[in-house]
Amino acid sequence: MVSRFDVFLINLDETPSDDPKNSRPAVIISPDELNRHISTVMIAPLSSTRAKYPTRLPVEFLNETRYVILDQIQTIDKERLVKKIGQLEKDARARVTDLLLELFS
Repeated sequence: MVSRFDVFLINLDETPSDDPKNSRPAVIISPDELNRHISTVMIAPLSSTRAKYPTRLPVEFLNETRYVILDQIQTIDKERLVKKIGQLEKDARARVTDLLLELFS
């Protein structure tokens, strides 16, 4: 089961495959109710590159500062989820939720 705030490697190749050549990490931001019932998920890319935008949220992930890029939200098919590599910590989850509420209110 895919859960909100899981971090997955996402296959960016044009056609899904078991051995993607182009992948990057992303955070699942769609609510679990959707994740359970439909074949797509909403994601926000996770980057190590710092950019001074209010929509780039710094989080600690794998012992480094990464940035959740909330200005590049996408909906992708679950087939593009390659491998779960972790989850955001509780504090980061709250900050992502707060910023999403601010963006869409």
